[in-house]
Amino acid sequence: QVQLVESGGGLVQAGGSLRLSCAPSRSIFSIGVMEWYRQAPGKQRVWVARITTGGSTNYADSVKGRFTISKDNANNTLYLQMNSLKPEDTAAYYCSAIRDGARYWGRGTQITVAS
Repeated sequence: QVQLVESGGGLVQAGGSLRLSCAPSRSIFSIGVMEWYRQAPGKQRVWVARITTGGSTNYADSVKGRFTISKDNANNTLYLQMNSLKPEDTAAYYCSAIRDGARYWGRGTQITVAS
């Protein structure tokens, strides 16, 4: 089992920045792939970014060049740095982890980008 707790959401003006954090209940070393997803109102949850055990990263085209996923092993935390935010980035953001073939989800944190 892995519990994930997101934080850092809030209201921001378009063009602004936010950094999301995700704290897992287990050592980040024991977790495989970690990802961020988001779900806008009335829409399906979609993948945003991925970081592998080795630190390789991938991004959805919609956020490439604006968002950065990273992990701090010393603080056992996953981050999503979001810059140049747009109103269409408004969504609930979820941290996800894969460990031993099982996927785990956090409860999400809301981001609202005002135009």
